[in-house]
Amino acid sequence: MKKLSLFTTAILSVGLAACVPADDPKPEASPQDVFFEHISMLCNKAYAGKLVSSDEADADFVDKPMIMHVSKCEQNKVEIPFHVAEEGKDWNRSRTWFLTRTAEGIRLKHRHRHEDGSLDDVTNYGGDTTDEGTANRQEFPVDAESIESFKVNELTASVENVWAVEISSPGQSDAKFAYELRRPEGPNERFFRVEFDLSQPVTAPPAPWGE
Repeated sequence: MKKLSLFTTAILSVGLAACVPADDPKPEASPQDVFFEHISMLCNKAYAGKLVSSDEADADFVDKPMIMHVSKCEQNKVEIPFHVAEEGKDWNRSRTWFLTRTAEGIRLKHRHRHEDGSLDDVTNYGGDTTDEGTANRQEFPVDAESIESFKVNELTASVENVWAVEISSPGQSDAKFAYELRRPEGPNERFFRVEFDLSQPVTAPPAPWGE
């Protein structure tokens, strides 16, 4: 009986051990996790860029020097001022892009200020992701708050806006950051895209207007 008891105990021990769950593996990072991490890796750095689209509506941006500066980073929020050189003037420092992690995905918002620091009538517009996107590209269809603002300010064409942000994976020799605005085909069709060279940081610009 003693031998049987030991044998039975051994079998039970093996069985119980098999029932104990192994340490849970870390969940695989989502495309949005990777995307936001790559953006955050640019914190406190600035990069030169240029207009790469060709819509006539953007003639004022052609050949103008541009700089994007990932100026402030929190765990779930990144601020990216967008500076554009003005011909015969100082730089236009009115625009800042905000990327924020939410419970549902990522949100893109725009802040516009005048040179005196006051907010423009059209500000805090943007949208939220509606799917996971990819680690290199996220799209932001216009949200209800922005649609209402555009209508109030008689910018009805903008109610069809879809913005996008792209970032290359680290380590690529031709790595870039891109900001894009697109509207579907039709009377309000639109395509605006600027790209920034991530291979070579530049000197950080002054703070945006009002900061």
